[in-house]
Amino acid sequence: MIGIEDLNVGDLLIRLDRSGPACLRLDWLGPCDKANPVELIGPFFEKVLAEAREGGRGIDMHFEALAYLNSSCIASLVRFIRSSREARVALRIYYAADLKWQSVTFDLLERALTPPGGRPPGPDVEFLPARS
Repeated sequence: MIGIEDLNVGDLLIRLDRSGPACLRLDWLGPCDKANPVELIGPFFEKVLAEAREGGRGIDMHFEALAYLNSSCIASLVRFIRSSREARVALRIYYAADLKWQSVTFDLLERALTPPGGRPPGPDVEFLPARS
């Protein structure tokens, strides 16, 4: 293990759970409303990705309890998704389907990251609606 722990930046908490044998779980809690989250979240993402790759694990990101996600945080998430594909680490993104803003945001994000000809090379990135 690389020795990373939860990320706590202002009101945003990303809780890291290593208890699953096949994946690292990241639970996003609170709002993600920072003006430049890449500087704050980027190094955390890099470490999580390295740990997942070294351990042969995937990453499950849970956004169901997230209160808000601004466009800067979405850009940071897009970078992470692209990095996970390059690193050949499978990624599953769970969101609250019953929250309209999450449903619309993650649907648009999935469409934006899927090229017209189909899936890009590398492991799949799955967007999975969760119902409460």
